[in-house]
Amino acid sequence: MRNTPLRALVLSSIVLTSAALPVRGAAADVAPGDATVVPVQVTGDPDERFNLVVLGDGYTEADMPTFRADVDKHLNVLWSIEPFKSYRSYVNVYRVEIASGESGVSCDPDLTSPRRNTPLKMAFWGGCQAQGPQRLLTLDQAAAARYADMVAGTTPSNRQILALGNSRTYGGAGGAYATASGGNAMSALISPHELGHSLGGLQDEYDYYQRGEPGGRYTGGEPDSVHHTLLTERQMRERRAKWWRWLGERSEAGGRIGRYEGGLYHSTGVWRPSRHSIMKSLGYYFDQVGRERMTQAISQKVSLLQDAAPADRPVGADRVLWVETMHPVGHALSVTWTVDGRTVQRGGHDLDLRRLRLRPGRHAVTVTVSDPTPFIRDPQVRDSLTRTRTWTVDTALTTPPDATPDGLTDTTPTNVPVGARSVIYAETTHPATRPVRVHWTIDGRPVQADRDLDLKRFRLRPGTHRVTATAGNTTRTWTVDATPPVTSYEVSRPAEQKGEHYTFDERFTLRLTPKDDQNGYVVSEFRVDGDGWYHYYGWPTDSNAPFLFTPDGTVIDHLVYGKLPRGRHTIEYRSIDAAGNYGTAKRFTVTLR
Repeated sequence: MRNTPLRALVLSSIVLTSAALPVRGAAADVAPGDATVVPVQVTGDPDERFNLVVLGDGYTEADMPTFRADVDKHLNVLWSIEPFKSYRSYVNVYRVEIASGESGVSCDPDLTSPRRNTPLKMAFWGGCQAQGPQRLLTLDQAAAARYADMVAGTTPSNRQILALGNSRTYGGAGGAYATASGGNAMSALISPHELGHSLGGLQDEYDYYQRGEPGGRYTGGEPDSVHHTLLTERQMRERRAKWWRWLGERSEAGGRIGRYEGGLYHSTGVWRPSRHSIMKSLGYYFDQVGRERMTQAISQKVSLLQDAAPADRPVGADRVLWVETMHPVGHALSVTWTVDGRTVQRGGHDLDLRRLRLRPGRHAVTVTVSDPTPFIRDPQVRDSLTRTRTWTVDTALTTPPDATPDGLTDTTPTNVPVGARSVIYAETTHPATRPVRVHWTIDGRPVQADRDLDLKRFRLRPGTHRVTATAGNTTRTWTVDATPPVTSYEVSRPAEQKGEHYTFDERFTLRLTPKDDQNGYVVSEFRVDGDGWYHYYGWPTDSNAPFLFTPDGTVIDHLVYGKLPRGRHTIEYRSIDAAGNYGTAKRFTVTLR
């Protein structure tokens, strides 16, 4: 596995834009009244969020529990992958339940299979076309847009449509409209890869266009792609170009960030940052280069500075200035206040001007909101996301009385448990002349925090905890899931066993079984010899089958899975639950002979 990565090809090896998806059937026969919009996760006004609209096709009323389970799996896999894990609070998710008259999708799995009359007209073979790839799953784009329009506040510019077909056959397509089979073992990995294309503008890192056919030599100029280059590592450093800031670091997708030949559908003549990443091999994470671009893309869909005290006219020095910011799940944003260019406060969403005792006259007060995430290393990218607001403060002005009561307004959703390392936020009302304090408790014990309560610093014991935030007469309560999932493993019968070291002849299988104390799909992962964490999905052709390792690997649709050289190897495994808690990584060793 270290020498030949586990590889899987998402269907966007033929990347389609929405315009390229064939329109099958008239949109006039689509009746939005037959569908139900279900908010799955709402973190803010759709106008101020990135909105993921998940449509289902080929799910009858009786199949709807299957659709809900498929969506839950797809989302929890997405939330287990950075930067979606840290920035899931920037995303609204809506499930559109469209009851189909027939179960399944057309031409599944082959051209002799039935043509089904479903609301989105989803079909394999590029829409039942003999010349199309079997795994290319297309839809009626007009119908998809019409159903997505049912989600109030979403538009083509602020949403991504993901359509799941009721099928267990591997398939999907990418671009402006993403599709995936709902129930295939690997289909939940298509979604983050496609978002890499449609949201982040990332390119495929495959060294082929059609499976089984080498891509040949790249002969073009320096690619526009941030994660492809013709430059050597030395040239990248000297020119401060491409991924020079990340060179030499251990890749989040395994190995180290360097220069690996192949990409953009060519086998030679062009290089990528990592041996494997999600843009090349389904199952791995984004490497740091892709993760930085995706962090930038997600953040650009929102404004870090959501709201602030009015700045259209001078304000008095007796006023409290305030800002409302975005709130990543994994960390708090940086808020800095200055007066006439001098820093007067770091942190805090309120600035009480009275305590500054400003000299008579006019002053410029500026707040700067930025994201300190280590996922962004390019200062130009960080600056492009930074937001400021400036007020003119006139000490001669007096602020009139304000009867606004203390209270809570927008908060982290309270309807699902939060993880033990999450940041919970609570915004408040904004009286003009006094700050509103949020009183936080954990299991009834008062704790100090501003608008963001970072649970990591409390190192909560495993179990369930209760967090409250109170301002005035308003209280919100969250359940904190601090119990990590537990993962058990099962290997096939070894030739020899000494404790947790197993010796196998030629082949062995691995099955991971996660267990958690809360509802929701749990993601399991493994890695071999310290390589990148790889999503455990069972086996590509059967999610209920274990993963198979052999010295030569297994070829499925021209891709090699489970190649593991003979010798001794360390296998680590862990799981991530729906609240984002990581289970403790454990390990065992194998010798393949």
